[in-house]
Amino acid sequence: MARDVLLLPKAHLHLHFTGSMRPATLLELADKYGVHLPEALSGGEPPKLRATDERGWFRFQRLYDIARSCLREPEDIQRLVREAAEEDVRDGARWLEIQVDPTSYAPRLGGLIPALEIILDAVETASRDTGLGMRVLVAANRMKHPLEARTLARLAVRFADRGVIGFGLSNDERRGLARDFDRAFAIARDGGLLAAPHGGELSGPSSVRDCLDDLGAQRVGHGVRAAEDPRLLRRLAERGVTCEVCPSSNVALGVYEKPEDVPLRTLYEAGVPMALGADDPLLFGSRLAAQYELAREHHDFTDTELAELARQSIRGSAAPKDVAARLLADIDAWLVAG
Repeated sequence: MARDVLLLPKAHLHLHFTGSMRPATLLELADKYGVHLPEALSGGEPPKLRATDERGWFRFQRLYDIARSCLREPEDIQRLVREAAEEDVRDGARWLEIQVDPTSYAPRLGGLIPALEIILDAVETASRDTGLGMRVLVAANRMKHPLEARTLARLAVRFADRGVIGFGLSNDERRGLARDFDRAFAIARDGGLLAAPHGGELSGPSSVRDCLDDLGAQRVGHGVRAAEDPRLLRRLAERGVTCEVCPSSNVALGVYEKPEDVPLRTLYEAGVPMALGADDPLLFGSRLAAQYELAREHHDFTDTELAELARQSIRGSAAPKDVAARLLADIDAWLVAG
C-alpha cells in the first residue's frame, strides 16, 4: 500500500498570503465588513480561471484583490496566519515560508512598517501555537515601480532578525523586465536574504534565465517552463536552484491543460530540485499534500521519489541546519515505517 502523504514531513515554500485563506474564513470576513463577493468566491467551488491571456490574468488578480480587501484588522491577519499554519500542519508540513507584499495591507493597518510588524507577530504566534516552523518572504510587485521594490528590500533586510528570510518578485512576469528590479535584489542579497523571484510560469524559459542572470535567484517561484530548454535545465541542476513548482495552480491558470501535462518528470529526471507548493489554495482549491498526490497519481512518482521531493523542499528552504537535519531524518523514517 502507498504511504500516506499527509504523514510525509515536508517544507512549503510557495504560499501567498491572502491566497492561503480558508474559503469559509473569506465568507465570514466578507459578511463582517459588508464586502460583496462575486459568485466565483462565494459559490463553494474554486473559480474557473485561465490566466494565459491578459484578460484572464486581470480576472484572477481582481478576485485576489477582492479577497484581500476583507483583511482589515490585526485580528484578521492573526486568524489567516493561524489557519494557514493549521492547514499546513494537517498536510504534513513542518516548515512554511509564506510570501507577502506588505504594501497591500499597509493602508488599513497603519502603514508599511506596522503592517509588516503585525504579520511577523502573527507568524511568530502561529508558529509557537502549532509547532510549525514559519518564516516570511517579502515580495515586491513587478506591476509597480522598481523604486517601491527597493523600499521593500530595505524593509525586508531591516526585519531579517524578526523572521524575514527572503525577497521575491510576484505578479505577471510578462509585464516589465526583471533587470528593472536588479537593484532591489542586490539590496536583499547584500542583507543576507534569499532571492526568490517568480519566473517561468506565464512566460517561458527566458523569464527563468532573467531571474538567474539579472536577479541572482537562488530559488525560482514556479520555474516549471524551464522544462522547455534542456540547457537551462542543466544550469538549474548544476547550480542547485530550487524551482517552487505548483502543479494544481499551473492547471487552474491554463499553463497546462491537464495534471499529467505538468512536466514534473522532466524536471525531476534532469536533476532540478523542486519544492511542490499550493500557491493560492483559496482560488485553486487544493493545498500542499494534494500536490504530492498529483505527482503520485498522474506522474507515477513512487514513495521513494516522493520522499526525495520532500527532501528537496527541505534543502531548498531557509530552515536552520539543525531543523533541516531533523526533518530529513523524519523523511527517512517515513520511508522505513512503510
